[in-house]
Amino acid sequence: SPIKELGQTMLTNLEIIRSTYEGNSEENGKRIQAYLAEDAQWTEAPGFPYAGTYIGFDQVAKNVFARLAGEWEGYKAQVRDYYQAGDSIIAVGVYSATYKQTGKYFEADFVHIWKLRNQKIVTFNQYVDSYLVRNAMSAE
Repeated sequence: SPIKELGQTMLTNLEIIRSTYEGNSEENGKRIQAYLAEDAQWTEAPGFPYAGTYIGFDQVAKNVFARLAGEWEGYKAQVRDYYQAGDSIIAVGVYSATYKQTGKYFEADFVHIWKLRNQKIVTFNQYVDSYLVRNAMSAE
């Protein structure tokens, strides 16, 4: 059950992370911005088109979210299962989208591992079969 503090209901780590997947992309982005620590480390998987580690929301927005929105049609991350391990939340699901330049559609399983401290996301790590994503981006 949520913890009451100064008359406000605090969300659990699981509720925070669930809230970043369950709205539309604009709502999800706003929730990530609200819950991401200033110095959070966001790591996109090696081999993924946006691979790298980005610090803080502005870098994530520029290097990941803006590119997903601009280069893909209907990009979704649908979570099938959530797992909690201490301060970490693990989200397991599937990405799907169509790459605008090639018109090719893909689906790829992902695992996201989120670590939180004091209701703020401090790390995000993405694991995905990048081959399926890059294949959709390939003109061949």
